[in-house]
Parts: sequence; structure tokens; C-alpha cells
Amino acid sequence: MNRICNLLVIITLIPTMKIAEIHTNKGVMKIKFYEEDAPNTVKNFIDLAEHNFYDGLTFHRVIPNFVIQGGCPNGIGNGGPGYTIKCELTGNNQYHDRGVVSMAHAGRDTGGSQFFICHSRDNTSHLDRNHTCFGRVYEGLEVIDQIRQGDVMEKVIIKEVESI
Repeated sequence: MNRICNLLVIITLIPTMKIAEIHTNKGVMKIKFYEEDAPNTVKNFIDLAEHNFYDGLTFHRVIPNFVIQGGCPNGIGNGGPGYTIKCELTGNNQYHDRGVVSMAHAGRDTGGSQFFICHSRDNTSHLDRNHTCFGRVYEGLEVIDQIRQGDVMEKVIIKEVESI
């Protein structure tokens, strides 16, 4: 007689997500990504960060009550990673509120590594659905207001976390 034993194994999978931490001498900004809205832009940012592309680059453009912008390897706003990516503008989170991280570009589908973080909603609505929003600062919002032109991104770290 054959015995068949059924073993029930319960595995609890804890969903994880990737976040970014931008370390500066003013503090750390933690970013939650909009992976559903902008998967290719998120992947591009993560790939660049994991290859230390952003480490040591500056925030080359700072406009109070508008944005802080970084990610140019030349430090003046004219450089990138050597390729461009397409804009992703149709998702639900394509609104430039305070703390939103968005891809800078010189025209549709010309982004690469430069990104900006919004100071507020006051002066950014014209960017909605023109620049790809791919994340939001969820911790360290006060750092945005402290950043000045020339401040350095000491390092950008990608982490896997359970939840925010």
C-alpha cells in the first residue's frame, strides 16, 4: 500500500520595494519610486545609481520655490549618460507636487540622467505630463529647501525595503 503524505508548507512572502537615498551634506532624501507609472525611468535611475553614476555630482540648478536639479556629469546641465530614454507621461502620478522627483530633458524623449525635485506645487503645474514623474521624497523633505547650487550628492544608494 502506498502512502501519500501531503505536506503543507506555508511561506509568507513579504513584498519588497526599492527606494533611493540621496546623501548630501545637508541630510538624506529618501525616495519612493513610481514603478507602475514610470517603469523604464525608474529602472534607468536605479541602474545609474547602482553603478555610482550620481556619486559626487552636484545640484547644478537650484531655483527657490521651484526645483533642485542634478545628475549632469559636466555640472552645468548639458551632460548625460550617453543615451536618452523615452518619457512616460500617462500614469496616475504625473503631477509635480512638493517632493516629486522628475526627469529633466531638453525636449520630449531626450532625458538620460538629469532629474529634478520639486520645492512645491506653486510653480510646477506646467510640467505635468511633460516631464516624467518617477518618484517622491517621503523622508527628508526639509533637505530640499536647504540644497544650494553646487551642493554635492555624496552618494545615491538603492535599498530593498519591506514597506514605507
